Amino acid sequence: MNEIDILAFGAHPDDVELSAAGTLLKHIKLGKKVALVDLTQGELGSRGTVETRYSEAKKACEILGITHRVNLKMEDGFFTHSQENLLKIVEQIRYFKPEIVFANAIEDRHPDHGKGSKLVSEACFLAGLIKIETSLNGEIQKAHRPKVVYHYIQDRNIKPDFVVDVTNFVETKLAAIKAYKTQFFDPNSREPQTPISGEDFFDFLKGRMSEFGRPIGVKYAEAFTVERSIGVHNLFDLQ
Repeated sequence: MNEIDILAFGAHPDDVELSAAGTLLKHIKLGKKVALVDLTQGELGSRGTVETRYSEAKKACEILGITHRVNLKMEDGFFTHSQENLLKIVEQIRYFKPEIVFANAIEDRHPDHGKGSKLVSEACFLAGLIKIETSLNGEIQKAHRPKVVYHYIQDRNIKPDFVVDVTNFVETKLAAIKAYKTQFFDPNSREPQTPISGEDFFDFLKGRMSEFGRPIGVKYAEAFTVERSIGVHNLFDLQ
């Protein structure tokens, strides 16, 4: 496997698409390599099934132009901060060798998001320890620690540390989200209503991106928090 530039983790299928797809699309256009890892299969979701989540995730990746996606099959709603789960993530970090890792929001309405955020963050550190031995697909892995971990902002209104202009990628992002047909608005669906299944949810998404974009003078942006100070080469690169 060639090294990946950005490895994006989500507690559930569609987490990454909802909050960071525009940023990924922008960097794919810049020639960067991207892969996705879902911690769970989203099996506790009120709508859809495990099977539909897989088919929808595949369609979303086709829209985004991402060819590598892995599901770690942790227990939706009940996965724990355990050695077993940390090592599952370490294996993926060492396999893909990303420079940048995206993780869930540090806290959020869904408790899996904060749990997943902490798991991924700690696994990124552990992946760099040479005395932790892992193998994947029969191959002994070498230690690898990403340079940075960025946490995308999700439902809760967390103050961002930086935002990314995604104005030119919003329509493709929304198309990728809508690939999850069972989860979002469908006037013909008879499944239970959820906080994200209403027609107005897409207005919320665009409004949130507009809110993030306004301070830097762009129409739409996605927002992230950091774990350490970030540096710049040139002050004029900042918006």
